Amino acid sequence: MGTKIELLSPAKNYEQGKAAINHGADALYIGAPAFGARVNASNSIEEIESLVKYAHLYGSKLFATVNTLLFDNEIEQAEKMLWQLYEVGVDAAIIQDLGLLELNLPPIELHASTQTHNIDVKRIKFLEQTGFKRIILARETSLKQMEEIRKSTTIDLEAFVQGALCVCYSGQCYMSLYLSDGDRSGNRGSCTQPCRSSYDLINDDGKLLRKNEHLLSLKDYSAAQHIENMIDAGITSFKIEGRLKDLSYVKNNTAYYRKLLDNIINRREGLQSSSSGKTTFHFIPDPTKTFNRTFTDYFLIDRHPMASLATQKSVGKNIGTIVSSKGNKITIRTKESIVAGDGMLYFDEKKETVGFLVNHVREKKNIGEFHTIEITANKSLTITNGTTIWRNNDYSFEKMLQGDSAERLIDVFFSLNESDNGFELVAEDEDGIVASESIEIAKDKANNAEKALDNIRKQLSKSGGTSFKISNIKINTSITYFIPSSQLNELRRKVLDTLAEKRIKFHHPKSGKISPNDISYYESDIDGRANVTNAKSRLFYKRHKVKSIESGPDTDSTSIKNGTIPLMTCKYCLRYELKQCLRHKCNNIISPEYQSNLTLVNNGKRFRLEFDCKKCEMKIYATK
Repeated sequence: MGTKIELLSPAKNYEQGKAAINHGADALYIGAPAFGARVNASNSIEEIESLVKYAHLYGSKLFATVNTLLFDNEIEQAEKMLWQLYEVGVDAAIIQDLGLLELNLPPIELHASTQTHNIDVKRIKFLEQTGFKRIILARETSLKQMEEIRKSTTIDLEAFVQGALCVCYSGQCYMSLYLSDGDRSGNRGSCTQPCRSSYDLINDDGKLLRKNEHLLSLKDYSAAQHIENMIDAGITSFKIEGRLKDLSYVKNNTAYYRKLLDNIINRREGLQSSSSGKTTFHFIPDPTKTFNRTFTDYFLIDRHPMASLATQKSVGKNIGTIVSSKGNKITIRTKESIVAGDGMLYFDEKKETVGFLVNHVREKKNIGEFHTIEITANKSLTITNGTTIWRNNDYSFEKMLQGDSAERLIDVFFSLNESDNGFELVAEDEDGIVASESIEIAKDKANNAEKALDNIRKQLSKSGGTSFKISNIKINTSITYFIPSSQLNELRRKVLDTLAEKRIKFHHPKSGKISPNDISYYESDIDGRANVTNAKSRLFYKRHKVKSIESGPDTDSTSIKNGTIPLMTCKYCLRYELKQCLRHKCNNIISPEYQSNLTLVNNGKRFRLEFDCKKCEMKIYATK
């Protein structure tokens, strides 16, 4: 048995979860009926149960997100819901509120959400010792830090590989809470995404340094080029972000990473997929063709520019440049095919996005590997020659993904055996799970043995509409019998139904019961950033020998309003992004205007920036 490598995909609902499984996901994460970090992506227990069964058929797992902070009046409901999730076969619960460990929990495996700020080795070791089975690492975790964490712990490590980035450390963002006056909290699943807003940047002298830019909006994350290094660093689960994304995004990105992981697994000894079945794709996956803000590998290898200053929206794929433009007639130099219905955009002289639709296409001529295409847009445009064109809606690709874009089948081997009163069909799948069914029937010798054998193989080979592929058939009879096609088909259907039931039962999760302990927390005093919002979480920290416990901002916002706790703590640094870093000065032209205190302004609200150059962190505070 090798190390199991898991591809973990988002499931907004049953439909998207099923699609992710069909496109190669080894596991899914889905919003529970309540208390999930995406309030608009909750699901009923019944829908989750249906998806559990579909996932377990393939040996895939399903994790339910219960990863918001809880108030005292919600604790009882959360406990009841966790029991419901366990009873329908959910493999693990992803949680943030450590007060849950003080409840009468079912024996369900617990995963520490990225919202628990998992980047420090001391914290991860503590969470492992309290009984968590998996840590979902902070997005800011570097490859070097992953290696250090792996050396110091044995817990399963999950890391993001694709998707949107929060500019603030997860679980440490109180900006939405502050701006909504307590109504909308990121730690409660209803973030207003203030990091995607536009801001002005001013200095102490009141000088406007940047105007109306998305100064806190990051590009999307992609670790596609570093997966093998991440495996070597100890990561076993690779997570695609996107429970609020559409079906095309889920299909496309799951397929893309399935192929990448399979290529690595197939050429390296000691690695294996953590679920069953082989997926066949009917399209070529490409993450640039569905929602993306262009990509960054964030802090995985090194610090580098990573913001999407001009827009917070999806820009799609860079497809070429403008050769000429007059009115609504535009000629593009590209390697891509363009069709009517494609959505395009470009950045104008003010660095603002301008979008348009393609109404008509006429290819002009080929120039080496490039060709020029004349398109008719749905409106008149003024575009400078040489401007980059992006396609943010690929009509043909989207149409392809709306159909049956993949098929995932589990190998099954049939043995047809003779019994005293008829025949027995035994099915053994690629995991060694066995099912059998029998029929009682008159055993008549075939008049034409060759034709009878061909018909037996033909009827038993049919598995359309199921999750199985019949890879081999052995006929173990003393002579060749005539068996009616209807009887063969009935026998095949029954044994595959039985096999499916046995697979679902086989992959039902094992007990993950946590036994509470009183191991010491690594700090004796904690402030509001520990996010203690209920009596149970306070009791948890007291049991682990914490002496001073400050209430979290979600229950007492004093600390964020008076500026003793930052609204955001970011590994991302605006000075570095704007080439004004006072520490990393290579190739930067440092302007004196940026060396004073800096302030962000949005809709009349001002936010003070503080730079911790020793830690390479930026903090954002509410101004008094």
